[in-house]
Amino acid sequence: MSDNLAISFDDILSAAKRLEGHAVRTPLLEFAPLNERLGKRVLIKFEGAQHTGSFKFRGAFNRISTIDPSAKSAGVVAWSSGNHAQGIAAAASMNGIPATIVMPSDAPKIKVNNTRALGADIIFYDRYTESREEIAMALVKERGAILVPSYDDPFIIAGQGTVGLEIAQQAEEVGATIGAVIAPCGGGGLISGTATAIKEKCPEARVYSAEPEGFDSTGRSLASDTPAGNDPKARSICDALQSPYPGTMTLPINKQKLAGGLAVSDDEVRAAVRFAFEKLKLVAEPGGSAGLAAALAGKIPDHDGALAIVISGANVDPELYCEILSS
Repeated sequence: MSDNLAISFDDILSAAKRLEGHAVRTPLLEFAPLNERLGKRVLIKFEGAQHTGSFKFRGAFNRISTIDPSAKSAGVVAWSSGNHAQGIAAAASMNGIPATIVMPSDAPKIKVNNTRALGADIIFYDRYTESREEIAMALVKERGAILVPSYDDPFIIAGQGTVGLEIAQQAEEVGATIGAVIAPCGGGGLISGTATAIKEKCPEARVYSAEPEGFDSTGRSLASDTPAGNDPKARSICDALQSPYPGTMTLPINKQKLAGGLAVSDDEVRAAVRFAFEKLKLVAEPGGSAGLAAALAGKIPDHDGALAIVISGANVDPELYCEILSS
C-alpha cells in the first residue's frame, strides 16, 4: 500500500488481477439523448451489470479472496444497507466462507432478499438509534470472525478502484479523452479508488463526488481541516449513500484527488432515475444515480473532454421504483 495514502495505483492493478475471471468488466455506454441533453460526449459506466447489481462485488471479492485458508471457518462480518451485503455474500460464497451481515431494518426488501439468497445470515438494526459498528464488532469478538468494512479497508478501496481503471481503458478504446468523472459517494470507497486510477491514467481529468443533500459529508470535508459528519436527523431516498461520516482512509485520498464534491436533492435523484429508464433504458437505484443527477442538474463545472458518469448500482426496491417512474 502507499506510504502516504491507504492505496496506490499498483494496488488497483493487483486488484484487477485478482478480479480477472470473477468480476464483470462492465460496459462504458454512450447515448445520443444524454449527449444532446448535456451538450458533450458522455460515457456511462454501468455498474448495475456487475455481479449482485452493484460495484460492491469488486471490493468484496478483492478483500475476501486474500483471507488465509486457516481463518475461513470463523467467517466474515460486515455492515451494509444492501449492496455491500450482497457483494460480501457472493464473494464469501465463492470462497467457501460463512458471512453475517448487519443491515438496517429499513433496507430495501430486494437487497435483503438477495443477500439471504446468496447464503448470508442477517442481523437487523435501527440505523437511527443503534450503532452498526458496535453490533458488528461484538460479533467479531464473539466468533473470531474477520470484519470486512464497506469502505475503510485498503483492499476494498483498491477493488472499487478497478471501476476507474476500466473507465480509462475503455475510454481509450472508443477514442474518448476523459475530461471529468463523477461517481456516487457514501463512505468514499468507490470515489477514492476511482479517483486514484483516473488521476494516474488521465491526470488532467477532474474527479467529483456526488452525494445526497444532508449526507454530503465528503463534499463538506474537502475544504475543512476536520472531517464533517452528517446530521443524524437527515433523510434521503438514497439508501446506499447514508454513511454518517467519511472514511478515515478514504477522506485523505479524496482530499488529494478530487476537484470537488457535489450535493443533489431527492427530487434531482428521482429525475435521474426516470431519465435513466425513459431515455437510456437503464435500471438505476437512487443512490447509484447521484452522479447522473448532478450532471442533469447542471452542477458539474465546465470542462474539456468527455464526461464519465458512474451509475453504481441497480438494486432498487420495486415499489419505490414504480413510485418514482409514475411521479
